[in-house]
Amino acid sequence: MRQIVLDTETTGLSADSGDRIIEIGCVEMVDRKLTGKNLHFYLNPGRDSHEDALKVHGISNEFLKDKPQFRAIADELMAYLEGAELIIHNAPFDLSFLNKELSLIGRAPVKDFVAGVIDSLMMAKELFPGKRNSLDALCDRLDVDNSGRTLHGALLDAELLADVYINLTRGQNSLVMDEGPEPEPGEPIQAIDLRSIELPLLTANDQECAAHESLLAGIDKASKGKTIWRSLRA
Repeated sequence: MRQIVLDTETTGLSADSGDRIIEIGCVEMVDRKLTGKNLHFYLNPGRDSHEDALKVHGISNEFLKDKPQFRAIADELMAYLEGAELIIHNAPFDLSFLNKELSLIGRAPVKDFVAGVIDSLMMAKELFPGKRNSLDALCDRLDVDNSGRTLHGALLDAELLADVYINLTRGQNSLVMDEGPEPEPGEPIQAIDLRSIELPLLTANDQECAAHESLLAGIDKASKGKTIWRSLRA
């Protein structure tokens, strides 16, 4: 599976109000591993960034004056993203800007050329309800090193989000896991007979059973007696 972790920096908060993209960072993963085939652009938005946005990304208007406009990189970006599954933190925000940029040059929206979009912010909210789920907060919670992140940057944030996503989905603890040498083509894979392995049966003690019942009772009370296990017992 080919996935692209994507992030943007913008002149402000609203694409519909005329704000534009100034930076795009993309990190490629294939089968949940970094490939190193990343894509990064700084863009001339044709307007100044809002003061509050400058405080977030620190990318000056002067720095962007000689950078290409979005239309100049659109073909390369679309070819890179085509057919991939996108992973974006707070996807509606970035997609609104990308779709606005595409519409301004007469191109189809993102959904027409990618396989799908995963919003890692929504995923984090489901896993950690009631907690802060910003990228920095998730880095701290999931032991992802973000010490180099003093300002927002699209490529750096995409790299951090790739590591956060792997931890969120519990696929592996590192994007550089060494899985050992690949088998040679045609080499038989040695089967392991698991029937000889005896698995211990662990039963809960009285204290654990009591704690479990207390937890179920609390959930039952919160749902006003509508829990399924109570009705099944009845």
